[in-house]
Parts: sequence; structure tokens; C-alpha cells
Amino acid sequence: MSGDADDVVRFWERLGLPGIIDVHTHFMPERVLAKVWGYFDSAGPLTGMEWPIEYRHDEDERLALLRSFGVLRFTSMLYPHKAGMAAWLNGWAADFARRVPDCLHTATFFPEEGVAGYVREAVEAGARVFKSHLQVGAYDANDPLLEPVWGLLAEAGIPVVMHCGSGPAPGKYTGPEPVGRLLARHPRLPLIVAHMGTPEYAEFLALAETYPRVRLDTTMAFTDFTEDFAPFTPAERGRLAALGDRILLGTDFPNIPYPYAHQLHALERLELGDDWLRAVCYGNASALFDAG
Repeated sequence: MSGDADDVVRFWERLGLPGIIDVHTHFMPERVLAKVWGYFDSAGPLTGMEWPIEYRHDEDERLALLRSFGVLRFTSMLYPHKAGMAAWLNGWAADFARRVPDCLHTATFFPEEGVAGYVREAVEAGARVFKSHLQVGAYDANDPLLEPVWGLLAEAGIPVVMHCGSGPAPGKYTGPEPVGRLLARHPRLPLIVAHMGTPEYAEFLALAETYPRVRLDTTMAFTDFTEDFAPFTPAERGRLAALGDRILLGTDFPNIPYPYAHQLHALERLELGDDWLRAVCYGNASALFDAG
């Protein structure tokens, strides 16, 4: 194992876990991923800062790395930035899940004609989790075209990981207010707020306190990188502890500017205890996806 893998394995072995489950990792068609990396390299307006990619490897090597870390289950978070992409991405993701059985079958959508049909097809094909990216897609979660999608996912109990916080740069439709309106209409929607809602941590924690099926993933939160521009207020740690059964490990692998283990150590230094870490890094996701 590499030194990085050794560090990760020591983390979960100390906790007595069989491994970890990461609900926010990115796998997508290679040419799409290359464009994503190119955007990070250019420090585009949705990032606005230097963002070196730590794990810029081909697909097989990225899969081997996750497995060497002891990541038992992960996702293929992918998302369209315009109409006409989502159904094609879903086809790719379904094939990826078939050939990579430790990946949770992931799907996505965009507010467009026909969206309810291809989301239903993805559900019937076995999708376990959906990705919604309000920042990149530049769409409102309350777009009428998406209303049947939210109803379908709430009824099916399939989680949707949503990038809805206004970090690292705000979008026209990011922030807690539109998400609050969505949840008021669909209180049973199993929403996973990506990145802990960076930087609107308190507001998204409040939504989780209000709606029992709302969860948050840790993706990039609490790390040195994110703390530099969107620090988490220490006074909110008590709320993190209280919501310990609804916080899920996410990392953004491979698109992170630091070693994978740093995310885990960032969680450790919150000093919320080993039981909290065990739940966040394995137990909560295992229960949600029955994916031990």
C-alpha cells in the first residue's frame, strides 16, 4: 500500500470498522471528467481559486486507490450542465455500476422536457442515489419541471445528493432558501446536502433539524483547504454531535487538492468522539443504503 492508503486504513482500523463508505466520489465518462479537470485547472468562476487535483489518474487506478483505502462502497457523482446530457450520463452510470459492483448505482437529472420519464427509468434500472448540482447546472430546485421528480424520489425513498450551498462560489439558485421551499412541499424527500452546505452550515443544519430525512455529507468540510475560505463555527459542533446519525462521509475524490486521509483527520479533530466517527464514516451510510 502507498503511504496515503496506510494512513486511511489505520484510521478505520483504530475505530474497529471493516472499512469506510464514501457517498460523494466522482466517476464519469473520461472526456467529461477531463473537462471538469480542465475547469479546475483554469480556476473558473465556480471555483475562483487554485485547485490542484490530487488524484489525476485513469479510471482503473482511481478504483484501485479507493479499494486500497478500504472504501467498501462509493458513488459515481455525475451531473449535466445543460439540457440533453442527463439521460446519456445515466446510461453511462448504469453501465459503470454493472461493471463496478462496489459503486452505488448513481443517476442525475436536469429540468427539461422528459425528465420525469428518464428519472423513472433510472429508478426502475436500480439507481440507488441521485446527484443534483444547482451551482453547475444553474437551475432552481423549485423549477416546475422537477416537481414530479421530487415526488418520485420521495415516494421511492431514494436519496439525492444536492450541491446547494453557495461555496466555493455562489450560484443564482444556491443557498438554503430555495431548498427550504422545496422541503416544505416534499418533507419526506431523502435529501443529502453536499459539502455540509458550505458556507451556510448553520442554515442547512437547521433544515436537517426540521426535516428528519435530510442528511449532510462531509465533502471537503472541516479541511484546511475549506477552512481558509469558509470556516465552520466551533459553536455549531454541538449540532453536529446531535445530528450524528445523519452525517455521512463524503470526500469529492478524485477532485480534491489534498490527500484523501486529510478529510478523515479533519473529522477526527472535531473531537466529537469515536462513536460519532464510526457512524459518519460507515454506520450511517450502511444503514441508508444497506451497503455494508
